[in-house]
Amino acid sequence: MTPEARPTTHDAEDDPRNRDILIYVNGALVPRDRAVVSVYDSGFLLGDGMWEGMRLHNGKWAFFDAHMDRLFDSCRAVSLDIGMDRQGILDALTMTARANGMTDDVHCRLMVTRGVKVRPFQHPSLSRSGPTLVIIMEHSKPADALAVRGIRLATVPQVRGLPMSQDAKYNSHSKLNCVIACLQAEQAGADEALMLDPHGFVNTTNACNFFIVRRGEVWTSTGDYCMNGVTRAKVIEICRREGIPVFERNFTLVDAYAADEAFLTGTFGAQTPVAQIDGKPIGDNGGRGPVMDRIAARYRDLVRENTA
Repeated sequence: MTPEARPTTHDAEDDPRNRDILIYVNGALVPRDRAVVSVYDSGFLLGDGMWEGMRLHNGKWAFFDAHMDRLFDSCRAVSLDIGMDRQGILDALTMTARANGMTDDVHCRLMVTRGVKVRPFQHPSLSRSGPTLVIIMEHSKPADALAVRGIRLATVPQVRGLPMSQDAKYNSHSKLNCVIACLQAEQAGADEALMLDPHGFVNTTNACNFFIVRRGEVWTSTGDYCMNGVTRAKVIEICRREGIPVFERNFTLVDAYAADEAFLTGTFGAQTPVAQIDGKPIGDNGGRGPVMDRIAARYRDLVRENTA
């Protein structure tokens, strides 16, 4: 299988409408092939920015408040002034969706950077013209084949680091750590990387949060070294509501290899089964099982309730 054909957790059904989308760039709607930012932009030069991935269902953004909590908290922590409040963000999203005729099965990547620098160097004070805000929306439905086949993970040497180096809770443009992990997994013949924390416990993948099911119990990492995922939080909430035992805990590859089920969580794919870890098959059904299926069904219900 060529690298281009290898599945990822963000595989989507091809939609020709995406060739002519309009992209929001600092208040203007620009055709896709003309949507650009300056080479002096902080995001391009340094990865100095934050982003959110969101899904549009029934004309409404799923879990909008949770996404805005994460975005504004992250920007505040790095002294990045977005230049608008939540309503301003929502107005920009609404304008972009309407211009593209989008109401359902839509994925959005909202990006805010510290803006254009006067010189191509690191210091934040060199960004003097205000933030750059870009919104890319695509007609995007997860590929059905992914849920059937499942994802193959390879444990990689690249780890999610300590908060004092780069806190994983920042959904930042600085993704090289995860890109390196993804490359290591690809070179090992897998689809994505399973990353450990600095102490060697199972943490997350390069793109999504990671869960296993053992004897009816749902386990995920402590959360100390992983992205504070909105979908991750919703899955934990569903388990508690449904009476499914759920634990945020340290566990090792020994536990993961012997799991009955395993799955990833993320805004785009919701819950994606993990079929293999380091070549070892998970469970008897490609990582799927009754617990994951129950969680996935309740998650779909939760999205419908939130976007009704």
